[in-house]
Amino acid sequence: MKDTADFYPTRGRVILHVDMNAFYCSVHEAEEPDKYRNRSTAVAGSVELRKGVIVTCSYTARKMGVSTGMTVSQGLKKCPELIVIQPDFHLYRKYSRAFMDIAYEYTPLLQAVSIDECYLDITGSKQFGTPLDIANEIQQRIRQELGLPCSIGVAPNKLLAKMASDMKKPNGITVLRIRDVPNLLWDKPCSDLFGIGRKTADKLKSLRIYTIGQLAAAEERKLTERFGVAGSWMKRAANGIDDSPVNDEREKNKSIGHTTTLPRDISRMEDVQRVLLNVADQVARRLRRQNLMAQTIQITIRTPDMKTITRSQSLETVTEQAEEIYREACELYRRHWSEDKPVRLLGITLQNLVPKEESALQLDLFDYERQPKKESLTRTMDMLRDKFGENAVLTAGMLTDDPSALIRNHRIRGTSLQTDFLREERDDDAGGPRSVKE
Repeated sequence: MKDTADFYPTRGRVILHVDMNAFYCSVHEAEEPDKYRNRSTAVAGSVELRKGVIVTCSYTARKMGVSTGMTVSQGLKKCPELIVIQPDFHLYRKYSRAFMDIAYEYTPLLQAVSIDECYLDITGSKQFGTPLDIANEIQQRIRQELGLPCSIGVAPNKLLAKMASDMKKPNGITVLRIRDVPNLLWDKPCSDLFGIGRKTADKLKSLRIYTIGQLAAAEERKLTERFGVAGSWMKRAANGIDDSPVNDEREKNKSIGHTTTLPRDISRMEDVQRVLLNVADQVARRLRRQNLMAQTIQITIRTPDMKTITRSQSLETVTEQAEEIYREACELYRRHWSEDKPVRLLGITLQNLVPKEESALQLDLFDYERQPKKESLTRTMDMLRDKFGENAVLTAGMLTDDPSALIRNHRIRGTSLQTDFLREERDDDAGGPRSVKE
């Protein structure tokens, strides 16, 4: 059995760059697969032939010679069957949040650099497997849960991770190490190095520096005389060196949530309760890790025909306890769903979060007396799980072979519903954490 720690450096970092492929077109295909799948599509700011410029196009269109930056009329000449789509940025933002929510489950160090790409520092994510395990799992989940393709670069720094993600598109995963740079990059033109544009490449040519390898070997003083401090950066970058950190710029979570898609539809209340018990336990654990308390419990239910509903209830006092979250989730389910109706996905989201040290618990005398004992027991259980794994402590309701056990026993994680990493309020009509494919 492999020790995942062997795949991580004792010094240094492991960085992923997740790059969505033909993002806008892929989103429209995910929304309307019957209409757009395997078709030549392009998103343009205007579909008017003379002025419209293609923002992105599908890989099917690219095979026909269509490319970003063409006018619509040029694209149609290359590919007469090209379908031109008006952009829908509300839809793109929704899918952007969704794919980054998935990535964020593997590390809190996520830096969104645009609507369709982000960096992840997974140096401390050994519990999820090797770097390639994590990259594969993220890619597969984005494909399965959202219907979107992506390419991922795995490297010791952001620069190489970005360049690696560009090497195999669509749906590629590429590992690029510093020792690989001479063989894989040095024979390429300087303009291929991320961060060097066409004008800078032309200036380098005037210095008789044409390839990344020549740039790596160039005299630093010669570069700084021409480019200033950027000259030093270029030489380091050509040698695959980049010390820039992954800057986690998110605010505190406005919500913590988890959903699980079940391997088979369920309808019996006993099965639903076991699923909700597992999910409540997971979200409560994440809540406690962040020293937060929640006042609002929301459940998510999705039917076999992909209809999704959410229902919520605010508590009289804040909580961090799984049993309270579970109890309220079950009550919401009974109140808003019939037992004979099948479901394929269930989830719980905790909202109205407050720091634990700022929360004023309005407890009656009985609760006040037993609260320290309850917290002590919870801390002990959390400590055991942190040290020995999630299976170290299970409640009776978790000891089962029902569908929800797959969550715990086979590491099938659900979809995180944290949504504020881009510092954007969720639009009112998005209705809170829902499926992107409602």
